[in-house]
Amino acid sequence: MNILSLFDGTSAGRLAAERAGLPINKYYASEIDKYAIAVSKKNYPDIIHLGNVEDYQEWDIDFGEIDLLLGGSPCQGFSIAGKQLNFEDPRSKLFFEYVEILKKIREKNPNALFLLENVRMKKEFQNIISEHLGVEPIEINSNLVSAQNRKRLYWTNIPNIKQPEDKGIMLKDIVHEKADIDFAVSETWCKWFKRKAQYYIDKSYVAVSPEKAITMTARQIMSWNGNFIYECLEEYIVPFDKTLKIIEKEVEKGNRIYYIHDKAVTLCGQAGGRGVKTGLYLFGCITPDRVNKRQNGQRFNEGQKFYTLTAQDKHGILIEGYIRKLTPIECERLQTLPDNYTQGKINGKEISDNQRYKMLGNGWTVDIIAHIFGSWKIWTKSTRDKQKENGQEAMINAVKLLVEKEIENEIKEVTEIHSMC
Repeated sequence: MNILSLFDGTSAGRLAAERAGLPINKYYASEIDKYAIAVSKKNYPDIIHLGNVEDYQEWDIDFGEIDLLLGGSPCQGFSIAGKQLNFEDPRSKLFFEYVEILKKIREKNPNALFLLENVRMKKEFQNIISEHLGVEPIEINSNLVSAQNRKRLYWTNIPNIKQPEDKGIMLKDIVHEKADIDFAVSETWCKWFKRKAQYYIDKSYVAVSPEKAITMTARQIMSWNGNFIYECLEEYIVPFDKTLKIIEKEVEKGNRIYYIHDKAVTLCGQAGGRGVKTGLYLFGCITPDRVNKRQNGQRFNEGQKFYTLTAQDKHGILIEGYIRKLTPIECERLQTLPDNYTQGKINGKEISDNQRYKMLGNGWTVDIIAHIFGSWKIWTKSTRDKQKENGQEAMINAVKLLVEKEIENEIKEVTEIHSMC
């Protein structure tokens, strides 16, 4: 199989194809980000890099030999979370390059497969894409196969795609227990958050959102330079009731704190706020001096990690711990990539964490793409089996017809002999 991947990023499509067991002959990649290209070359030296998608007419490639076209055209012009610049945004216009290349492929290979990924968007934009590609999108949330909430739309002519089974992976399952202290936020910021949280606690809000983790995107959030410390965070949970409100409605997304017992927020490469790129997460334990070290009948040992905050605990809990963003390795795990997949060098210098976050935020959840490819393999096998069955049935019917014809001829001959006698 020959694959052409537009806006290829770190070649997650190649990894997904391998996981799905697709037979890869050639893999062509179009990408302009030098960091993503470096990561791609490190992991797959045999990939054929073509350069800018806008120069596709100059590429040295036979479009007729392409069996599968991949792409995730830049989404910043479409996103519901963005400014809704739609197709007038220069980045979104790259979608039409994908359409033109797909046309060239289909002129010579009408049976070619395609897959286009993008963010959730206004229905009017979604309909334009569907009209050009001739199919409606399938929405899949990455949280079914990873610890990250990441809802994406997939346009494809690969048939019979079903939702993946929920693997039940939570953020606590992928966290790096020995994360570098430099990923913790500063004492000043923690004090600001505690003041903010206490204000809303007094107004019957809870201090943090227990929801699943946010989506990774690629926007630069801010500089993390400075001294970082472990922060003893006094975190209070107020009584819960039917009209419970959470602080996340009052605090901008980049400054919200999430517990690690649930899903991670969507990884994000481009957004505002201190923690939008990965989310900020509370790591902590029950304080040793707490009189009652029980929660819902479960006893906690001193120093035990606390992952199971529930609405049934109505007495307030004091937690010691620290707040930090996710590490690049943890973000790779959220995208179901191997550890240190995005690690690499350019001109002898290590690729920075910020660039790794950006690549991961712009990238695909590999196991979702592999699941889609797997649907094609299942459909292909089913079709071949049916064709085989149909072929066997046709052969049997043909034999039956011949036998019946022979019997008919023999009866006719016997009848003629008897008539002559």
